[in-house]
Amino acid sequence: MIGVGWLEGWRLTFAGEDVLGWEGAVTTVVESPGDRVFVALYDVDEFDAAQLDEVEGVNSGTYRKLTVRVATLEGEVTAWVYVLNGYEGGLPTSWYLTEIANAAQAAGAPDDYVAELRARPTRTAKPD
Repeated sequence: MIGVGWLEGWRLTFAGEDVLGWEGAVTTVVESPGDRVFVALYDVDEFDAAQLDEVEGVNSGTYRKLTVRVATLEGEVTAWVYVLNGYEGGLPTSWYLTEIANAAQAAGAPDDYVAELRARPTRTAKPD
């Protein structure tokens, strides 16, 4: 991790529950003027980026990789983000949302942002 910042004009949402077959929806971002998403920035070498593209399903069309501008305390930087190709909707599991909130808190997200994440609705896992 090389820093943190805000993805301005986007909001965090959940989607893919019906597409990915997970217990609940997963995170993605959508353009939304006036909103912003706290993000962690990483330095990823070319080999690892290609592996991450494969894991995230860029080649299969599950996700698309977009280049975005992130506002940091040092100024704007260019970064990339994975955006799910699917309709917004569905609820994450409680476990998944807790992991997202814990990661944001550990990266230094403001307390009110983390509290808002933790307050989002969740679903119970589907029985086997």
